[in-house]
Amino acid sequence: MLLAVDVGNTQTHLGAFDGDRLAEHWRFQTRAGATGDELAERIGGLLALGEISLGDLDAVCVCSVVPPLGAQYEQLTERYLSGECLTIGPGVKTGMPIRIDNPLEIGADRLVNAVAAFDRVGSACVVVDFGTGINFDAVSDAGEYLGGAIAPGLEISLTALVERAARIPRIDLAEPETAIGRSSRAAIQSGVVFGFAGLIDGVVRRIEEELGEARLLATGGLAAAIVPFTETIEEVDEMLTLKGLQLIHARNR
Repeated sequence: MLLAVDVGNTQTHLGAFDGDRLAEHWRFQTRAGATGDELAERIGGLLALGEISLGDLDAVCVCSVVPPLGAQYEQLTERYLSGECLTIGPGVKTGMPIRIDNPLEIGADRLVNAVAAFDRVGSACVVVDFGTGINFDAVSDAGEYLGGAIAPGLEISLTALVERAARIPRIDLAEPETAIGRSSRAAIQSGVVFGFAGLIDGVVRRIEEELGEARLLATGGLAAAIVPFTETIEEVDEMLTLKGLQLIHARNR
């Protein structure tokens, strides 16, 4: 089995693949200082929930935006597994040409999403990933990564609002009943949900003006909170990054 690991700044998303099939997946909070042994303990416990053991894994594929953790997953693999760890980075075969000024600047998660999206639709596409930041990534009709845009994410925006405004309460994201909120909580929900939906549509439409007709996909743990209120996003696939890791691992096997 393959363990696909998407290490984000806030959350880590794990997926256990049996061949091409995603058998189980889990999320847990990312901790930048975690050691390989600590990660093995945490992951071993999650695998056990799906009646899988570390011994069932014969390979690991990791994309990480937290540099210290990439090395820790390699250590975990070396110590506890019989297979190898593939870390997405320079020199890894993705099958996707990178058409930006400095290809070394591209985030591993952004490239993985682009690979998965193009494999899924087979034509020009835009992926919107709702994570700590919101990433917009454009792929040409020829399957080339063209670049994109980055905006602040929902959680960090909400946190900044609460911390910088003394009378603003913490809220859980929920569907606004009206655009005109009749309480502080309702006003924040309206501003955040409708505001980010408008941000998504605005950026996507500008990308489409340059890219041409494209399929529009969203992924990430918070996509479901905003996408229903957008006018541009056609579908959500919360497993897109994990599927991209499985694809890239297969291309390098």
